[in-house]
Amino acid sequence: MELKGTVTALVTPFKNGEPDLHSLGRLVEHQLAGGVQGLLACGCTGEPATLSETEKLAVVEGVLETVQGRLSVIAGTGTNSTASTVEFTRKVSRMGVDAVLVITPYYNKPTPHGQIAHFSRAADASEKPVIIYNVPGRTGTCMTIETLAALGEHPNIIGVKDAAGSVERVTELRRISSMTYMSGDDHLALAQVLMGASGVVSVTSNAAPARMSEMIQRGLQGEVRRALEIHDGLFPLFRALFTETNPAPVKKALELMGVIESDSLREPWSRFSHQPPTFSPGSFRSWNSFDTRSCFRCRGKDGRSDPSGSPGPSRYTSNLRQGPQDGAVFRGPSGT
Repeated sequence: MELKGTVTALVTPFKNGEPDLHSLGRLVEHQLAGGVQGLLACGCTGEPATLSETEKLAVVEGVLETVQGRLSVIAGTGTNSTASTVEFTRKVSRMGVDAVLVITPYYNKPTPHGQIAHFSRAADASEKPVIIYNVPGRTGTCMTIETLAALGEHPNIIGVKDAAGSVERVTELRRISSMTYMSGDDHLALAQVLMGASGVVSVTSNAAPARMSEMIQRGLQGEVRRALEIHDGLFPLFRALFTETNPAPVKKALELMGVIESDSLREPWSRFSHQPPTFSPGSFRSWNSFDTRSCFRCRGKDGRSDPSGSPGPSRYTSNLRQGPQDGAVFRGPSGT
């Protein structure tokens, strides 16, 4: 697959303590209408740390069923155990996804030698290309440019989502490696694209897919003035969406927009504790340059979910309704 443009790191909606696949379907349609280039299921924004394996598989399957080949789909498969990462990556890579995203092992804080071994084994096991996810704020360690370049020599590793909060890392990596660099920081994404990044894996595009996608596309095409105008318009949203731990703020925005039914999260996450002025109907309209009514095609006349417009059952979603098959216990969402 070509790793380029805007890839949305999807939230995982919840209802009654379980993943809400109807809301997830609406969210995916919202992304399709907004013109993004790809979707990431079960990345950090999707709360994978609180999902059982059965739930993760159901979420990935739900996204694939709604997309029906219209967009590239990436699935997060990383854990802080190499053995479990290899096993889960192998399983998910056979589901029909276009690539998998593997996070730097969190808590363990492995050395570069350990990181190379971890990602190489995951890439060896995967039937689809692997994207590295470097996010020091979540994992406690930042991969060096030299480590990324070394891993870029692996034939099944195609790029990195880098959320290190640094513009210069784009240049540093580009000087020594042909690895594709995707921004993992929405507020820096345009600057990083202008320095040579291929795009962004975005939280903001959950709520504003059209604007985020246009900003990145304009940047890639060298239309800097227009890209900066869009960036300046989105900047208050960038700030608002990270005033508390992601994904609480963006889930609140999506609930207010009517894209998902509830902003519920799994504990220990908690709901967004305040609503900034940025979260207003006028702001929502300005973030999206298409008819937002197209996002609600899965809703009935009363505004409630219409199952006929949502993903149908599969062997994963059926297992989810029956309860987890891997011994995990469902946790209720916070605040309910």
